[in-house]
Amino acid sequence: MSDLSIIFALVFLAATFAIYGFYWVFIFNRREQRVINRRLELGRQLRNPTAVLATLRDERGIRNVSNPSLRQLSDWLTQTGTNMTSRNFLLAFAAIGLILTFAFGAVVGFLGAALLAIVATAAILVLYLVRLRNRRISAFGEQLPDAIDIIVRGVRVGLPFTSAVSLVAREMPDPVGTEFGMLADEIGFGLDLRSALDNLYRRVGQADLLFLTISVGVQAQTGGNLGEILSRLSRLMRSRANMRLKIRALSAEGRASAITLSAFPFVLLFLVNLISPTYYGAIRSNPIVEPAIYLGVFLLIVGNLIMYRMVNFKY
Repeated sequence: MSDLSIIFALVFLAATFAIYGFYWVFIFNRREQRVINRRLELGRQLRNPTAVLATLRDERGIRNVSNPSLRQLSDWLTQTGTNMTSRNFLLAFAAIGLILTFAFGAVVGFLGAALLAIVATAAILVLYLVRLRNRRISAFGEQLPDAIDIIVRGVRVGLPFTSAVSLVAREMPDPVGTEFGMLADEIGFGLDLRSALDNLYRRVGQADLLFLTISVGVQAQTGGNLGEILSRLSRLMRSRANMRLKIRALSAEGRASAITLSAFPFVLLFLVNLISPTYYGAIRSNPIVEPAIYLGVFLLIVGNLIMYRMVNFKY
């Protein structure tokens, strides 16, 4: 084997170990850290349940707003699970807006590019928050039947409902662990069970939580075997989850088509400008260009709304 072959082999091994090390440090470790129960982590740091609950509520951005519309918006932002501050949000908006202004400026004038950039930036940030919220609600829905099973086992061995909820908070990872921990803390600090469950639904927004709230509320008022009620509720939630997965599998092709058709015009515009920056120079000053772009963006939005309605179902 020649010296050059040995050098190539060593370079290949070094690159392989570097990629593996990058994956281990920046991806695998972060994936492991995501399953840490945030409430337990704060409990080890603060050693004060009241301070832990106050810190969690502050991180989640929970606010008591009297206006119904603002309260609904506040709950929606809380359900995303993000702890982005207003300053970071404005900085992200400004950075994305500037990038899109320069990108659109290659086709339309500065004023048109700025208006399109503002609309596109707002849409991007809203879609990002919607995705965060949907992912968190989906993760919560996957963990909820297991959490109810833990409550059922606790109730059947004689634990009170609050103690069984605390057991879920200790055993389950986020998002269920922290949310049920806040539920147990609120009940422990004197809030009635129905109000605490309503607050849990406001923080999460997962539809199946309504079944849990109604079941526990009715049982608290009329009596009955809570373990049997929650056991049947857990089976119902698993059946709904299986149906949800079947629907997503059947509609996967439509969602992929929607993403491809939506991204294609922007990808094509970027590639053409990258390959030939002067390609659109001859038509940029034409008065029909800007109205055509606005019409195209409007039709793209309408098409996306139609495709969204075609691949999303209520069940």
